[in-house]
Amino acid sequence: MLHPLRQHIEQITPLSDKEFEYILSHFTRKKVRRHQFLIEEAELVPYEFFVVQGCLKAFHTDRNGKEHIIQFALEGWWISDYQAFFNQGPATMLLSSLEEGELLTISLANRNKLCAEMHKIEHFFRLKITAGFIAMQQRILAGMNLSVQERYEKLLKLYPDLAQRVPKQDIAAYLGVSRETLSRLRS
Repeated sequence: MLHPLRQHIEQITPLSDKEFEYILSHFTRKKVRRHQFLIEEAELVPYEFFVVQGCLKAFHTDRNGKEHIIQFALEGWWISDYQAFFNQGPATMLLSSLEEGELLTISLANRNKLCAEMHKIEHFFRLKITAGFIAMQQRILAGMNLSVQERYEKLLKLYPDLAQRVPKQDIAAYLGVSRETLSRLRS
């Protein structure tokens, strides 16, 4: 069976065994515990994370202590505080694991090195960043144009596993509603 990262990359571009081993050598394997913080606010963000197994959430807590979830990440997804990662500045959000799992981490220096050396990987990351940007725009537009019910149904349709793996209060925080509102939507 192919390594999950190789399967992921080969959805876009084929790799030889030698190329994949070289790519993998730039990543570090990291086991995570449930509720472990990987990024805390105002810290430097040295890594981008690829989820091999588990579920993560990136979020911001406002002045009133209310949590706003920016992104979830399941197996085969990438996640980080990208503003802080690419600008090598302090984190503007937090990242924690919702489940025990396994990640692959890559530093900005290693990511840039791979992209400079391998057109295939530069192409892969460019397409991934573009897809992420499009998904974020679609989410913003949905927030402006769809009802909460429609946004909830769209989330379930796009990511059916999410509702089974993510606590209800986190789904509510992602949708920007209270847990009680979410309970009414589910009825």
